[in-house]
Amino acid sequence: MKIKRQIIVFDAADLAAESAFWAGMLSGRAVADDDGWHSVLVDGEWRMGFQLAPNHVPPAWPDGVQQQQIHLDLHVGALRAAHEEAISLGARLLKPADDLEAAEAFQVYADPAGHLFCLGRH
Repeated sequence: MKIKRQIIVFDAADLAAESAFWAGMLSGRAVADDDGWHSVLVDGEWRMGFQLAPNHVPPAWPDGVQQQQIHLDLHVGALRAAHEEAISLGARLLKPADDLEAAEAFQVYADPAGHLFCLGRH
């Protein structure tokens, strides 16, 4: 099987907030394809999709009834600057790094719909 394109698709109740957040995180642009679907394009390439799920229940991390099922790890050069940008776009910090200046550091966040992701340096 030859896969022509790999797209990450998140369910969300608020497509505008979710697609705008990830467009900002990826330095792309959000496209509202229709009432039930938004996309994020980066350099003209489709990178993420967002499907309307009015009853979406975000995971409760680290413990909870609705457990995490998937998350993104985003490796960055400047962790402190990436943190500030993510927060300004609407992310919530769930677990800070012990030391932001350490050679290996990760922080856990939730996007506007509650999907988990990590910003880290490795």
